[in-house]
Amino acid sequence: MRLSFKSILAVTTLAVGLGSLSPAQAAKRLTAPDPDWTGGLVTCLVAQYILENELDYKVKRVTIPSGPGVFEGTRSGDLDFACESWPSYNPITNEYIKEFGGDGSVAYLGETGIVGRSGYFVPRYVVEGDTSRGIPASAPGLKSYQDLNRYKHLFRSLESGDRGNLIGCPVAAWLCEDQKRLDILGVDFHAQALGSETAHWAEIQAKYKRGEPFVAYAWAPHWIHAALDLVEVELPPYDEANWPATNWAQDVTHFHGNPSMLKEHPDVVALLQKMKLTNEMQSSMIYDIDVKKNDAEDVVEEWMEANENVWRQWLP
Repeated sequence: MRLSFKSILAVTTLAVGLGSLSPAQAAKRLTAPDPDWTGGLVTCLVAQYILENELDYKVKRVTIPSGPGVFEGTRSGDLDFACESWPSYNPITNEYIKEFGGDGSVAYLGETGIVGRSGYFVPRYVVEGDTSRGIPASAPGLKSYQDLNRYKHLFRSLESGDRGNLIGCPVAAWLCEDQKRLDILGVDFHAQALGSETAHWAEIQAKYKRGEPFVAYAWAPHWIHAALDLVEVELPPYDEANWPATNWAQDVTHFHGNPSMLKEHPDVVALLQKMKLTNEMQSSMIYDIDVKKNDAEDVVEEWMEANENVWRQWLP
């Protein structure tokens, strides 16, 4: 069933002022939604900066919950393009985008460069040590889940007893299946759920500050990777048939837009197809916004000014 985009945006007027513009001016105006998570917002602001400062476009940003409404607004032409769509969180992608089996009513405009992934991480000082902090490597051979039992004594806690302790997904409802994964893989660890994201990151940061060893669930991109130097513990590659005995699937995120963009704005399409942020680039900006509480537009503008050699390569 198609959703009514105008009913979803009952309080938002998308076409304000367009009637008073000349055809040439209107042709250089685009409408895009602000993603409702920091990473996606960063991606859109980077694209907007280039469009407005280098390609002479004006981007009208609207607020709308991510999901079906964005796809329907893009299909109908009320939205011109959207940033950083995550396929696993938007199964409706399969209905709209041809490359995912859809009807082609929404056009695929290329990968963003951001790859969503989850996994288990340890501080780099656990594996390599940190001479600046006087921390010797306590588990120099730790590379994969197969090595964890050898070092489980390092990761014990009051909750785990003789087993190692994994700081697992913070909320049980996330269905990460940490304990089940550990048991299937023969890893003698207890999966600890702290009940909230706030408690999860606070526990990790406190242990890191004290220089203690820990193994913890985390995802990327996330500000934690800008705040702490973490190393991923290898899990078996994702296999849907055998999950959760494997790693999580990765989300290769993408831009999408109204099909008219391909003919009417080929320069915009060319930019989006060439634009490639990395998880590391985005994580540093997320950190400045979410942790340091700086304004998102200011953070992106500072990044653009400091990384002109990077983004100029994306220009069409």
